[in-house]
Amino acid sequence: MNLLIDTHVLLWWWTEEEQLSGGAKAAILDSRNRSYVSAAVAWELAIKVNLGKLAARDVVSNLKQLLIEEGFRRLAISTDHALRAGLLPMLHRDPFDRMLVAQAQALNSPIVSADAIFDRYGAQRIW
Repeated sequence: MNLLIDTHVLLWWWTEEEQLSGGAKAAILDSRNRSYVSAAVAWELAIKVNLGKLAARDVVSNLKQLLIEEGFRRLAISTDHALRAGLLPMLHRDPFDRMLVAQAQALNSPIVSADAIFDRYGAQRIW
């Protein structure tokens, strides 16, 4: 199964593993699953670090290598993803979360996240 990893889950994976639920951790560790990290997650991390809202400059600076080391796959944002995200109902205004919903729909994959906002879009969520 393909998994789409939310921003906070990625950070917790590296910095606060105890914050992850048992279900989230088990899904990521399951070798039958492929964990994807969206370009939207990288973008969100970089913006938050640049604004001083997140002390994770090392993660942002080394993100590509960290993803490789963990076996996480990178997921680009396609034109189809962008259109799908832009056409979603305005249940939530966060563009990064909306992109994850669109990508999860396009890939037919669950989002690994503690954020229940994804449930409002009918996205499958693992937590």
